[in-house]
Amino acid sequence: MHEKIDQIWLGFSTGTLIGYFFGGWTTMLTLLWWMVVIDFFTGWAAAWINGELKSRQGYFGIFRKVTVFLLITVAHLIDGILGDAHYFRDAVVFFYLANELLSIIENVGRMGVPMPDILRNAVAIFESKSSGEKIKRTDPSDKQNKAL
Repeated sequence: MHEKIDQIWLGFSTGTLIGYFFGGWTTMLTLLWWMVVIDFFTGWAAAWINGELKSRQGYFGIFRKVTVFLLITVAHLIDGILGDAHYFRDAVVFFYLANELLSIIENVGRMGVPMPDILRNAVAIFESKSSGEKIKRTDPSDKQNKAL
């Protein structure tokens, strides 16, 4: 009987904490959670395949993933001050969804899995935009390099 009460208490406590820290568990947070998990394992696999597996980097990666959810908590708390519409939280979640997707694509590429050119170009464009660099692409009609 005490075990059931403990399980019920744990469920209520977890739900309360999730509600307080994230404003509830949404489909976007579920997607982000799974993308974080997939990114971690594809990163681990890519490092293992390439002989770059190091425990310190793994711990740092886990710490960075936890920090993502801490930043989502901060965004939710800011939303609470501004009226609880979840604009900031959702924007932060969208940013990290895109970031995780790019990281998964990069990891899969490092593993040697063939990727369509469109995905490789998307990664190059997002990386250049985040670093402020201009990349050059070839225009098939005039074969002249143009900066994006």
